[in-house]
Amino acid sequence: MLTDIIAKDLNIIFCGINPGLKSADDGHHFSGRSNRFWKVLHQSGFTPYQIEAVHDTTILDFGYGLTTAVARPTSRADELSKEEFDQSLEIFKSKITTFHPKYVAFLGKAAYQAFSGKKQISWGKQSEDFCGAKVWILPNPSGLNRGFTFEDLFHSYSELYQEIQK
Repeated sequence: MLTDIIAKDLNIIFCGINPGLKSADDGHHFSGRSNRFWKVLHQSGFTPYQIEAVHDTTILDFGYGLTTAVARPTSRADELSKEEFDQSLEIFKSKITTFHPKYVAFLGKAAYQAFSGKKQISWGKQSEDFCGAKVWILPNPSGLNRGFTFEDLFHSYSELYQEIQK
């Protein structure tokens, strides 16, 4: 299991689909060698330095938190079933309602599609809130996500960073 890094009234809770096997084994978010989360978070302006996965809890110092939509670790997110997302929805809603972040940034479309029931979702800011939080969809930073270059990630994450600066 991977523990949430969360507190009340954060600016953003970044929501991964589920833990990777390495992250679950290490007990640290985004610890896979090919995962680009910490690098893109820093380079797009969220943090003044690149956090190392072993120091993932320091993300709270910047007003951000980390969670996953589904708790079960897998080597690839597409190994999750619709039922696992369905079973996780109420837990996730309770988490967002309790901690009340300004934004939930879903890393990839899969979790938000499952939780919202929508088939078509655009990248970026969504028109509806989720349990009182604004929703933003970012590309998943996993090294397995070959559909997005680092430059693509940087552009998408920078848009969110600019939005929260307003």
